[in-house]
Amino acid sequence: MHRVLDRQRGNQIPAGRCALAIMTKAPRAGAVKTRLQPPLTPSEAAELNICFLRDIAAAISETGEQAKGVGVFTPARSEKEYEDILPSHFDLIPQRGEGFGERLTNAADDLLHVGFESCCLINSDSPTATADALREAVAQLQCADDRIVLGPSDDGGYYLIGMRKLHSCLFEEIDWSTERVFAQTDERAREIGLDVHVLPKFYDVDDAATLRHLCEELLGENSRGDIAPATTKFLSQLIAREGRDRIWPIVAAVVSTAGSTQQALGTGASTTE
Repeated sequence: MHRVLDRQRGNQIPAGRCALAIMTKAPRAGAVKTRLQPPLTPSEAAELNICFLRDIAAAISETGEQAKGVGVFTPARSEKEYEDILPSHFDLIPQRGEGFGERLTNAADDLLHVGFESCCLINSDSPTATADALREAVAQLQCADDRIVLGPSDDGGYYLIGMRKLHSCLFEEIDWSTERVFAQTDERAREIGLDVHVLPKFYDVDDAATLRHLCEELLGENSRGDIAPATTKFLSQLIAREGRDRIWPIVAAVVSTAGSTQQALGTGASTTE
């Protein structure tokens, strides 16, 4: 059973800890990863979301004693659904607020209020984000001066935002779910005089195209084999049962020539006049 942190109880955390906090919605079929339905079914999308949470939690667990894993969850009273998903040494804390910016603001405020020296809010869409990147964020936030840490995503958003103090303006008047999120947040931080440390870039998996990208990274011929093990296992088993056409189709390459465009699967020869 996870401990659920309570803002009303004040400080509940040993000194000097950084919260590595996953923003998460209870992984119920039909309620999560809806942009992946299709190609996935609602139950498959929920299972994939669980795998993402496990892989992100595993990376957090490798970051060292200065960090503490937390699940910032919604809806209320869904904490029991995380018993077999997040490690037992993680804490939980409920989300508060309506819009996305308000929920992020309240999450940072609550984590700092219960005793964390700093906090990083991490999305649940980037299972390939590494422990090294998270360690870098924690190390940056151990510095005495106030600063912001941002982990950019390929789509123009961010997978992580870290801070030592709450700056609500970082979450206000942001064009959420657009390619402008990272740039607007970076600009806002610099406007109020904060240094911004930028982490390595990763990517969100939230539609069919990025799911194909994920399959290529985890299962393709150049896969490393040491990242996102839960996600890799799920995708491997799904493809073993059904083949790859539904989630990772083989797409013919388009080869341009001087006077023609030829479709090939890597074996075609170009033609010229």
